[in-house]
Amino acid sequence: MAGNIRQSRSRVTLRRTANVAPVFAALGDETRLLLLERLARGGPLSITSLTEHTHVTRQAITKHLHALASAGLARSSRHGRQQLWELEAEALERARQRLELISNQWDRALSRLKAHVERG
Repeated sequence: MAGNIRQSRSRVTLRRTANVAPVFAALGDETRLLLLERLARGGPLSITSLTEHTHVTRQAITKHLHALASAGLARSSRHGRQQLWELEAEALERARQRLELISNQWDRALSRLKAHVERG
């Protein structure tokens, strides 16, 4: 019975991790992080706006935005001839929650280790 519960928890953990893994992969690139920062500061922005004051081409920015969209971190919409991009905060929130869970697990493990060391 305990083995089944453990296996079930493991599957849930793997599923949760799989849901946020693309977010962490997307955040592993400096240009994408900078794009997210810019999107977080203001409303929807065009590729032209996102390219301003950078040494990155519009083509490269577009590629990075599509990577962010694939990870659920950004979305685009058409307004006339312009394609505007905006942040998808829900994906970041799920990743933050996952990191908080991992942090709490480490805190508990370190507390157990401290108690063990102090006892022995």
